Amino acid sequence: MHDAPPSPLATEPEPLSHGLKQRHLTMLGLGGVIGAGLFVGSGAGIAVAGPGIVLSYLIAGTLAMLIMRMLGEMSAAMPASGAFSVHAERALGRWAGFSVGWLYWFLLVVVLAVEATGAARIAHGWVPGIPQWTWVLVFMVVFTATNLAAVKNFGEFEFWFAALKVGAIVLFLGLGVLAIAGWLPDTDPIGLANLTGQGGFLPNGWSGVISGVLAVVFAFGGLEVVTIAAAESEDPARNVARAVRSAVWRILFFYVGSMVVIVTLLPWTSMRPGQSPYVAVLDAIGVPSAGQIMNIVVFVALLSALNANLYGSSRMIFSLAERGEAPAGLLRVSAGGVPRRAVLASVAFGFVSVLLNLKWPDSVFLYMLNAVGAVLLFVWGLIALSQLRLRRRIEREAPETLTLKMWGFPWLSCLALAAMAGVLVLMLYDDASRPQVLWSGAATAAVLAVAVVRDVRTKRK
Repeated sequence: MHDAPPSPLATEPEPLSHGLKQRHLTMLGLGGVIGAGLFVGSGAGIAVAGPGIVLSYLIAGTLAMLIMRMLGEMSAAMPASGAFSVHAERALGRWAGFSVGWLYWFLLVVVLAVEATGAARIAHGWVPGIPQWTWVLVFMVVFTATNLAAVKNFGEFEFWFAALKVGAIVLFLGLGVLAIAGWLPDTDPIGLANLTGQGGFLPNGWSGVISGVLAVVFAFGGLEVVTIAAAESEDPARNVARAVRSAVWRILFFYVGSMVVIVTLLPWTSMRPGQSPYVAVLDAIGVPSAGQIMNIVVFVALLSALNANLYGSSRMIFSLAERGEAPAGLLRVSAGGVPRRAVLASVAFGFVSVLLNLKWPDSVFLYMLNAVGAVLLFVWGLIALSQLRLRRRIEREAPETLTLKMWGFPWLSCLALAAMAGVLVLMLYDDASRPQVLWSGAATAAVLAVAVVRDVRTKRK
């Protein structure tokens, strides 16, 4: 490996397949972050922020949009299956690429357990005769097979999963607007009563808005996978730029638009953490079997996230192996360009996580979940630092590759960094979030220590 970061121009062709199409990447970008965190988890944000949750989502969404713009700029200029891990190595050194790559891999395989267990719980409710662990096994086997086959299979699965989720949100927004206007049968115009009553638009003040940000910011995690997947498309630089451009604005619209509809139609005081505000709205406007409809949407969202996380984790550990940061045996690629050993390694650890979640959800697995709770912010922070370092070098050495540029560079990049630091500080002062920051900080420190030791040993050789 290198003691100093290589030139941005030093990109080698990926040995992976190029079976993903533009439509796959676009829908992956749209569907990657539309999951249970939005359909169910948004209730917790509304409970603490009231109608001010709209501002919470605007703030969190803007931060995610800035991160994706920075990541899109680097990925369009230097597409690679390791995406931000490769960028961090080139910008900051080997230690950074190693750290962000392994942290992100660990994050994905742990969250994978939550998604598999959640989907199995819903399926068990539909078919009680089949044990929950059997459903977990079925899902893991199906998506392992999908990821071991040609990458276009993964792309097709994600395309249709994302299409269903996007369609559900568009339909929800359409029905919501009609209900607000009083254009649905047996409905009257709602007006602004729910936005101005029950304590006003900011019933808990700006502290409620900030608490809402802490509750929803991690729902935007998942967008990063589109930059990993872009390396396996026919025209990575062009495709990732188009996918990032289309995804970030539409996702912000879907998230914020949904919250506007929810808090306009229903009193915020009726929301309860753990209950889906989407179900509450559909029930209120008279949609039959609203709970079951949303159960199906959440089920699909969980399976979609499981599939995407298995894909992303396998490509990340494959990229680490390419750079000598993971066992070389993971580099074996099938005739169809699929890193099968990397897929199996990821699913193996993911399956261990699932077993821990089923057996010890409130002890061993809880510690693992806390250990990755704030890792996304550390990953985002390294993305911002990498972009700050690489932008000048790319402008100097390969300006023609800057087909997608970060807005307001370097000021908005620095603002995003400061915002992430602020979120971490606020999490430390929040009783519910503090364990995540402390455990995630410890996990990050451990990975950084290993990275530094490896770097020192390499330089001595």
